Amino acid sequence: MSQGGRYRHHVYVVELSDQVWNEPSFRKANPDYQLSKPLVYVGMTGLDPDLRFDRHKAGVQANRFVRAYGLRLLPQLYEVYNPMPYEAAREMEVELAIGLREAGYGVWQA
Repeated sequence: MSQGGRYRHHVYVVELSDQVWNEPSFRKANPDYQLSKPLVYVGMTGLDPDLRFDRHKAGVQANRFVRAYGLRLLPQLYEVYNPMPYEAAREMEVELAIGLREAGYGVWQA
């Protein structure tokens, strides 16, 4: 843990534009996608989620879907979990992606 026992890892969710649905790998990963639901990327970072999103868009350690199709962060889907220890963030990234996919979202989680 860092100084004072403060955690610094975060999960985050980025809304993706509808055009990401034209990507075969994205469609294949989301066979149960419900058309009324958002298309999203779920990630985990040691940075502030706003800074991480900016880095994706700038092409720095970027996921290609976020770089090309990322619209905005959806803090209402993740703020309640942050911040947390590294291992918890790694696990929560997967759990959050699974939960959103089960709720009908189109999800990419790297």
